[in-house]
Amino acid sequence: MSNTDYDNNDVKIITKPVQSQNPVLIEGFPGIGLVGNIASQHIIEELRMEYIGSIDSRYFPSIAVLYEGLINMPVRIYEKVEHNLIVVISDIPISHTVSYDVSNALVDWAESINVREIASIAGIAILNGGHKVFGAATTPEMLSRIRDKVEIFQMGTISGISGSVMAECLQRGIPAFSLLGATRTQNPDPRAASAVIEVLNELYGLSISTARLIEQAERIETELQRLAEDVQTVEQKGEVKKEFPMYG
Repeated sequence: MSNTDYDNNDVKIITKPVQSQNPVLIEGFPGIGLVGNIASQHIIEELRMEYIGSIDSRYFPSIAVLYEGLINMPVRIYEKVEHNLIVVISDIPISHTVSYDVSNALVDWAESINVREIASIAGIAILNGGHKVFGAATTPEMLSRIRDKVEIFQMGTISGISGSVMAECLQRGIPAFSLLGATRTQNPDPRAASAVIEVLNELYGLSISTARLIEQAERIETELQRLAEDVQTVEQKGEVKKEFPMYG
């Protein structure tokens, strides 16, 4: 095993040696609006990050992910040495029963590569308003850094793997913050992901374009509107349509 491997029988992390010195680690797991997943994938593509390894667990679904005919692990780790950046992305939801084990393993591994800080990306459901970004942090210093860039999440809970990662960082004294992209839908929300990326651009001096995400959002909105109209037409006619397209 290399010095960046981790294995506690339940969760296994295998990577190439990390080249970055005291990197920032960004994690994005699927959740409401797929905000974390969409934002992380866009960052990886725009920065042309290098795949360096994966996270696996016997508790994960028995699947492999296909992309342009190639097999990928469902939970992957990427690095961009130029930006001193690590991104962890998942194409599968992490169940609540496994969140603690995965977050514990991830933060253990993060400590082993001497991360400077951790940024967790997720979505948050709102009833109205625009695509705000809410923020929370594990230390007063980290909260001060994001205060003028987000709306501070004053009271509530962060559920799932993102909340578990933040709790683990708090216990270990690792500087970390959570960026929650506001969304009004359970459907994939590229606009919410775009808003989060703009905050990351400010925080880390990046220049990641979100134009492609906005185009994707407009396409999804158009397709979902068409789907809604189709459903309404079918209901009015009293017909049962067997298949509807899936988006995301």
